[in-house]
Amino acid sequence: MATGNATGRTLFDKVWDAHEVVRREDGQSLLWIDRHFLHEGSFHAFDKVAARGAEVARPDLTFGVEDHYVPTRVRVLERMDPAIRRMMEQLRANTDRHHVRLFGIDDPAQGIVHVVGPEQGLTLPGLCIVCGDSHTATHGAFGALAFGIGASEVAHVLMTQTLWQSRPKRLRVRVEGALAPGIAAKDIALSIIARIGADGAAGHAIEYAGSTIRGLSMEGRLTLCNLSIEAGGRCGMVAPDETTLAYLRGRPFAPAGADFERAAEAWLGLAGDMDAVFDREVVLDGSEIAPIVTWGTSPEDALPITMAVPDPDAADDAGRAAHIRDALAYMDLRPGQKLSDIRVDRVFIGSCTNSRIEDLRAAAAVLAGRSAQVPGLVSPGSAQVKQQAEAEGLDVVFTSAGLEWVDAGCSMCVGMNGDLVPPGERCASTTNRNFKGRQGPGSRTHLMSPAMVAAAAVTGHLTDMRPLLAGRV
Repeated sequence: MATGNATGRTLFDKVWDAHEVVRREDGQSLLWIDRHFLHEGSFHAFDKVAARGAEVARPDLTFGVEDHYVPTRVRVLERMDPAIRRMMEQLRANTDRHHVRLFGIDDPAQGIVHVVGPEQGLTLPGLCIVCGDSHTATHGAFGALAFGIGASEVAHVLMTQTLWQSRPKRLRVRVEGALAPGIAAKDIALSIIARIGADGAAGHAIEYAGSTIRGLSMEGRLTLCNLSIEAGGRCGMVAPDETTLAYLRGRPFAPAGADFERAAEAWLGLAGDMDAVFDREVVLDGSEIAPIVTWGTSPEDALPITMAVPDPDAADDAGRAAHIRDALAYMDLRPGQKLSDIRVDRVFIGSCTNSRIEDLRAAAAVLAGRSAQVPGLVSPGSAQVKQQAEAEGLDVVFTSAGLEWVDAGCSMCVGMNGDLVPPGERCASTTNRNFKGRQGPGSRTHLMSPAMVAAAAVTGHLTDMRPLLAGRV
């Protein structure tokens, strides 16, 4: 349902309109791209550029990051798996050939692309940002229009710094009320996805609003926007405010001094008009959000930890019942089984969803002085996050608990860099996807917040982290 009248514009409208170069008769818009991020998988696009004898149109607006394939335990190229080494060598050769800035594993600013962009101040309000990775929506936390693109689109941006796109509809997700202690942005995001479904925002740009969202840190907003894709959204956005400005001040690539103050005034003006029109609106009560875990093979298969595995016979329709049966068979779970009775074989803390310093602090708050009952891996989102975590002693908390502390990269989220969940094993994970085999062939993934993963590590099963945090937050 539309809200307001036709005169007001949303945050999305303002940023889209500012980047629309021309609109075709079929409704497609040619958008100017302010930032183009690349990772090791971009070689297909560079091959297309080479086949045309073309050049990168704006290398100054293009940035490469080694993250998806990089091993988190080995940082010497010659000691890496040959297939992984080749992927990295291709990115290095292509960025060098076209004079593109590369954040390689030897760079003190290296990390996961969706951590590095904000951390370096490359991600700024009002920009249009693309990358050949679906979780590019993360950058929308700053009020940027950010979305993932395919290989042919990557090539188009490399050669033209523009991209043809269809304008999505607008969905506002409004969350009001104070969160209970320990409840994190991951819990909000999974609650939204469980509410509207994994394709509930298909064809829409999501704008997150409300007092709960305004109360989130920038790191929490990054987690929220990151998971917009798991709700089917084209992108996710949060209007810039003083929290945004405080985060950006002093970042290496952000404006400085008087330039920053002028930019800040324009950034604050990006907030949607009071009479802005949305095609749909969803409202959640933030005070009712509980610690959430997934039980199935889609992010929408999410429930509060206090509940039980659903019964397919109680499903609303045959399609949903079939999905539940298939998911339970793959996950080796029983209808009616308490979620808190599900044992795990290992844990993972990391990924572009939950690998920032606040995420690591949240996990460490649960783990401090305790021992993990299962093995696990902690991979910080960037070299800078790793350095800060070590300065705060968080690495000691993790290793003292029995978890492995490794270098920055996509790690066990994506299963293409050597960090895998073995077949048949169950992993409590801070990642974004729990599809079949996502963390390795035959792996079983349960998504949850960093504090919830830490609680699972301590107990060996899915666990409500609130009693473990009592007196610690």
